[in-house]
Amino acid sequence: MPERPLPYDQPTDPAKRHSAAITDGPDRAPARAMLKGVGFTDDDLARPLIGVATTWIETMPCNLNQRELAEHVKAGIRAAGGTPMEFDTIAVSDGVAMGTEGMKASLVSREVIADSIELVARGHLFDGLVCLVGCDKTIPGAVMALGRLDIPGVVLYNGTILPGSFRGHDVTVQSVFEAVGAYEAGTMSGQDLWELENVACPGAGACGGQFTANTMSTALEFLGISPAGLNGIPAPFPEKLEAARRTGELAVRLVRENVRPSSIITRQALENAVASVAATGGSTNGVLHLLAIAREFGVPLAIDDFGEIADRTPILADLVPGGRYVALDIYRAGGVALVMRELLKRGLLHGDARTVDGRTIAQIAAAVQETPGQDVVRPIERPLKERGGLTILHGSLAPDGCVIKLAGHERRQFRGPARVFDSEEACFAEVKRQRIRPGECIVIRYEGPAGGPGMREMLHVTAALAGAKLDDSVALLTDGRFSGATHGLMVGHVAPEAALGGPIALVQDGDTIAIDVDRHTLDLEVPADELERRRAAWTPPAPKYRNGVFAKYVALVSSASEGAITDPAARRSPIPTRA
Repeated sequence: MPERPLPYDQPTDPAKRHSAAITDGPDRAPARAMLKGVGFTDDDLARPLIGVATTWIETMPCNLNQRELAEHVKAGIRAAGGTPMEFDTIAVSDGVAMGTEGMKASLVSREVIADSIELVARGHLFDGLVCLVGCDKTIPGAVMALGRLDIPGVVLYNGTILPGSFRGHDVTVQSVFEAVGAYEAGTMSGQDLWELENVACPGAGACGGQFTANTMSTALEFLGISPAGLNGIPAPFPEKLEAARRTGELAVRLVRENVRPSSIITRQALENAVASVAATGGSTNGVLHLLAIAREFGVPLAIDDFGEIADRTPILADLVPGGRYVALDIYRAGGVALVMRELLKRGLLHGDARTVDGRTIAQIAAAVQETPGQDVVRPIERPLKERGGLTILHGSLAPDGCVIKLAGHERRQFRGPARVFDSEEACFAEVKRQRIRPGECIVIRYEGPAGGPGMREMLHVTAALAGAKLDDSVALLTDGRFSGATHGLMVGHVAPEAALGGPIALVQDGDTIAIDVDRHTLDLEVPADELERRRAAWTPPAPKYRNGVFAKYVALVSSASEGAITDPAARRSPIPTRA
């Protein structure tokens, strides 16, 4: 009786460009034995292996639907002739951790997410990747990993949460943060605050305004690394499951055709993504994350490029926090391709940029189906504002640059006395005690990438200021960063940061600070000889963490003006790593 042909004797599928080294041939029998213990068959192992990275976690609603989506992604991969292998990585909830020591873990998690996806893919020699993302840092972290690996891959956002309803009005988690300020100011009762918190987040999905998650989801479609139109489907909608299946099928096609992320995420694609942040009034975190993505792909992109692009890009999407609508509304209006269509009218996008689904940005925009009567996305002839939702400032207080958010307020100049705090908590305590005065320039420092460490978001403070009706009368600047839910005259990412001896470390109460958006300047109006005297007396702060992940991060993290990535060549002392 003839022996059954062994899998060893079968020709290798040419799409197994990486995984053949781990699955094929007699010497790989131990590896196959382990994989068969999981349940994979010889037929499974003969196909291209596609990693399915999820960021499911039970600490927030943002990623909560990913277990279900992963099953549909895997079904699509199998249907297209690939073999899916699912794995998890971490996530940290900004909304839950905000205002606490835990928030220091948020930006650090972006690096851990990228590292862990990279490690699993390299360790198991995947031929391709599907990354399911939701909350803020999972989105850039996944794309950064693809940049390092440069294997065929695609990223799918698990979708926005639906808005809550409070006494007939749509609400988001931003509403709750601002309600805390109203409660402290005595304009909202404890009962009302409690009722609001019970309805603001009605289920799975990432925060519903054009905050960081939806800003980055939009950017991913403009980058071309997410399938057009699929990110925008809200998390609870049944159509999201079909989107997941289609994404799995697409991943196999990308592997067979060897379409690598480096052919998608080019300088032109990154410029398109920057324009999307500006045109939607998106989160200033988009600056930090797109800089980091560019670095991982080896594409030149500088902080000043954001200012140049935003200054020529009008705000077209009327989205919270600066506008009226949430992510559900732009999906119902026709999706972010409406923004593409309008920007292309004036040549403000690279229409010939390729995307993972095989079409160009121009083709996607031409195919968009607009809902009649929608007013979420304005025609470019009638924009909400002629210039984009953020810009970059330089000056004596920020030699390496900083980011100012322009959506949601009309002020373009400010000059006032500094009120200086060396931590977010110290500032929040004064807001809570109603000791912040109109006209002051609040300075929160030692919250930068290395000094925090982790560059916390200041939403706890900015929302409390809004709740106390101070957001239109004060300015705030920090070497930390802002949530996408922040609005008002807020300047973040001030670089160099205080902990590295940046000028922000030398500011004292009462110093005059001048912000001029039209001149792109942020200046400290203190004589040079006085600043030199202060600098001579300044000493670097002692390290807050002497071991563990935060200590590693401080030793490696670069400036916010460079994306705050962990780069062994980028650290600049004087922060001591040991005391």
